[in-house]
Amino acid sequence: MADFEMRRVALPTGVGLDVAVAGLPTNPPIILLHGFPESHRTWRHQIADLAEDHFVLAPDQRGFAKSSKPEGVENYTPDKPVADMIALADHFDIERFTLVGHDWGGAIAWMAALNHPDRVARLIIINAPHPFVFQKSLFDDMAQREASQYIRAFRNTDLEKHIESIGLSAFFDGSFMRHTDFEKVKDEKPIYLEQWGQPGAMTAMLNWYRASAVQVPAMDETPERPAFLDGPFPPLKMPTLVIWGLGDKALLPVQLEGLEALVPDLTLKKLEGVGHFAPWEAPEKVTGAMREWLADHGG
Repeated sequence: MADFEMRRVALPTGVGLDVAVAGLPTNPPIILLHGFPESHRTWRHQIADLAEDHFVLAPDQRGFAKSSKPEGVENYTPDKPVADMIALADHFDIERFTLVGHDWGGAIAWMAALNHPDRVARLIIINAPHPFVFQKSLFDDMAQREASQYIRAFRNTDLEKHIESIGLSAFFDGSFMRHTDFEKVKDEKPIYLEQWGQPGAMTAMLNWYRASAVQVPAMDETPERPAFLDGPFPPLKMPTLVIWGLGDKALLPVQLEGLEALVPDLTLKKLEGVGHFAPWEAPEKVTGAMREWLADHGG
């Protein structure tokens, strides 16, 4: 028996999302946001545990799996999935909640926490950079800039033709598998391929990168520095837990530098020997860190 129920939820933002729902609605709510190139299954090891005393919502975000895939890059600017997430909470009559995000889901969680502090009571981030720190690192840290060149490749509108020519399985092996141990994900590979193979899915997923305003300079480029990087940035108002797999090859430990000034109520949990996909690479460590922190922060 599955540890959760999948529901199709039509939102006033114009999309329908498949949502994993678990736990009693009377329990404290927690929303889990996955990133690229995944789905609610990012949280397959956390949902049942959290549902013991939380009401858990883990959506397949717009563009992913079988959720709606509106056409056009403009439909994937970060404000759109933020609006989806707030509308999802409204659908379930949830006023305040704990928000958890990994990868792109973490980017959306950072933005939601900054723009909707009245709704986000607690924030948990897993291997997802703070927007200010990330943009700064892409100008000031050449190692991070080099590690992020894949974003420029993902923004290339010819990429889908290349993927079609080599096949999804080869793309999986040549890109995704560079960031994790195949033994940890081999049973999931057919699920990934089925989700990526949904009509329009690959373009929709890549549109998240194409719609982002983050500047990723080329290695030999010296573009004008964004003015906001040298000014004050608003601090977060809620308690925040950042869990970071230090073996992440795409997001380097520089992403943790300067966080204390931007997140006054910060708890940082570093995971040695764990890569980018920490929720399922080291599920016990991630769930344990979440549990301990939630117990200490009224969650």
